[in-house]
Parts: sequence; C-alpha cells; structure tokens
Amino acid sequence: MGDVARLAGVSQMTVSRVLNDPGSVRPDTRERVLLAIKQLGYRRNSAARSLVTRRSQTLGVVCFDTTFHGPASMFNGIVHAAEEAGYAVSVASLRRPTADAATQAVQRLVHQSVEGLVLIAPQATEAMAFVRALPADTPVVAVENALPNVTSVSVDQELGARMATEHLLSLGHETVHHVRGPVDWSEANGRVDGWVAALEGQGRMVPRELVGDWSARSGYVAGQKLVRDPRTTAVFAANDSMALGVVRALLDAGARVPQDVSVVGFDDIPEAAYVTPPLTTVSQPFRDVGRRSIEILLDEIEGTAAGATSVIAPELVVRDSTSARRS
Repeated sequence: MGDVARLAGVSQMTVSRVLNDPGSVRPDTRERVLLAIKQLGYRRNSAARSLVTRRSQTLGVVCFDTTFHGPASMFNGIVHAAEEAGYAVSVASLRRPTADAATQAVQRLVHQSVEGLVLIAPQATEAMAFVRALPADTPVVAVENALPNVTSVSVDQELGARMATEHLLSLGHETVHHVRGPVDWSEANGRVDGWVAALEGQGRMVPRELVGDWSARSGYVAGQKLVRDPRTTAVFAANDSMALGVVRALLDAGARVPQDVSVVGFDDIPEAAYVTPPLTTVSQPFRDVGRRSIEILLDEIEGTAAGATSVIAPELVVRDSTSARRS
C-alpha cells in the first residue's frame, strides 16, 4: 500500500479510502490511485486486513447435501448474492441431518471466523438440529424454514399452491388431486395447506393426497394410481419432477395431457418449458430469496436488522399442460 501511495503521490490513508470507500475520494485522485494499483499489480492482503478490521468478509452457508432443484437453487442464489455484496462464502454440507453433524458443521464455520451464517434447512429434523447447534453471538438467517428465535426468508409456498389449485379450478375442474412431497419438509407441508385452502375456499371436495419423495419415479407411481380413477381430471404435483412423472404415467395409460387430465408442477425447473407438453408450474424466485437473505444477514452483522421474517411471492407460469375440462 505504501508503494501505491508513493507512485500515486498520495497518502496511505487515501489509498485505503479508495479501496474501502471510493465515493469519498475525488475522481481525479481516485483515478491516480487505481492506475498505480494496476501498474504495481497490488492485491489486498485479506488476512492482514481481517486482523486490523476484525472482519473476515466471509459468510458461512450450512446446507443439506442434496441435488433437489429447490434447495440447490436456493444455495446458488445465496452464494451469488453474497459474492455480489463482496463476501466470500464458506460452505458446510451435511450428508445426514443429525444433531452431531449439524454441530460439527456450524462449529467448523465459526472456527473459520465467518461473520454470519445462512441455514438452508427445509427438513424439520435438520432444522431443529441446527437450532441446537447455533452459537448465541453469531448472526443467523434461515432459508425456507421458520426456526425459533431465528430470522427467516422463504417463498410463500401456501400462496403458490393456492395459485396452482385455483388455476385448475378456474378451468372448470371439479376438484384437484395432489401429489405431495415428503411429510417432514416444510415446503411440502406449505403446499398441502395452500391446496386444501383453495379447495375448501370454493366448497370443493378435498381428495386424499398421495405422498411422493420429490422424484419423477414417485410421481409416476402416483400417476398410475390416479389414472385408474375416472374422476381425475386435474393434478397438482408438489414439484416439477413429480409432475413429469405423473404426465408420463398418464400418457403410458393412454390418457391425454391436457385434454383428459391437466397437470401443474412447482419450481419451474429449466426443462419445464421444453417437455411435451410444456409444463404449467409455479416459479420460485430463488435469486430474490438469496439476495434478501444476504441483505438481512448483513443488516444483522451491522446491528441494524429489524428481525422480521421475509416472505417472497412466487409466480404462476401457465403453459400447455393445463386446459379447460372436457365435458
């Protein structure tokens, strides 16, 4: 930094201000400093900087090891938002949602001097394991699960399910069958609540739900059961993978989608617009969730957070897998 200051003809304090608060430096001075930095190939020593500022500029993300589209997309949104805010990200991924694994993951990140933690914990079991492992003096934001005494950011799952169900009812279907996600996932439970609320709100029969595990195969098995009931004209699956499994089962049984049975998914995976027929689905704003969770966490780090839970609305994307009921 001294070399940069000498080459630019300024003080080391001015160089520091250019690096940390460039708006406070006159444009011509700032340009001289930046040119000197470029000529000398200067790189800040992050370790030395953290010793002086007691700030590591690093956030920790604790997540469950999964390839499911929703949690994986949440993770990507959080990492991108952190990097845009100028923070590095250190990740601890759990293969099993046990109390010991959660404790070790949190402690590993705390020992790396992360300034705050983001928890992606959609399952109730792992969520409570995280709560018990959290240090009292570390700012924390939970994603997609409401945890005791922890600020959370989530997509309004109930609203998304209501939109999907009400869309099918608006097309003239008498009721809507549901292939739900695993019972210990908060997102799956929220989507069940929205589905039930939409049906009961219009005085419709609530069929018995079928339980899947988020996989296309479980959707296919559910679709095989649904196609045997001639009253099935509309299906809402709790994610797109299961919806695609349902569609395949219907087609294999000779039913047409959407002429005989309309199908709606949830997530809006990249492939949803390109399958046959293109899938009507509920799109989750993963980047918005990531951005909001990092904004709240940084506010908590600075001591300016209000502590309120943030809920973000999803969007219904209508494509060709739904149509008016044929009489």
